[in-house]
Amino acid sequence: QVQLVESGGGLVQAGDSLRLSCVASGRHFSDYAIGWFRQAPGVEREFVVGISRSETTTTYAHSVEGRFTVSRDNAANTVYLQMNSLKPEDTAVYSCAARFNNWPTHRENDYNYWGQGTQVTVSS
Repeated sequence: QVQLVESGGGLVQAGDSLRLSCVASGRHFSDYAIGWFRQAPGVEREFVVGISRSETTTTYAHSVEGRFTVSRDNAANTVYLQMNSLKPEDTAVYSCAARFNNWPTHRENDYNYWGQGTQVTVSS
């Protein structure tokens, strides 16, 4: 069992930066790949970034590549999402998810545990 709690969201202006955190409790955090997803109102949830268990592999959605960076600290049971050059279209609830596997995927159903999410709002 893994519990995930996101934090770091907020209201910012276009061009600003935010760093989201996903803190896990439970055992063996390093056994899980982590994905970040986001959902805007009236839109299906979409994959943002993923990171493998040992941080050797990361994958990004095209819409955020070059602006977002994912990292993890397994000793601290935490995954970070650094978001730079934010745009109004990045506005969404951001959730992290854990997959009992080395590799992250783009598919929601591949993930075993989810956090509640943190709101990111980017004004123009």
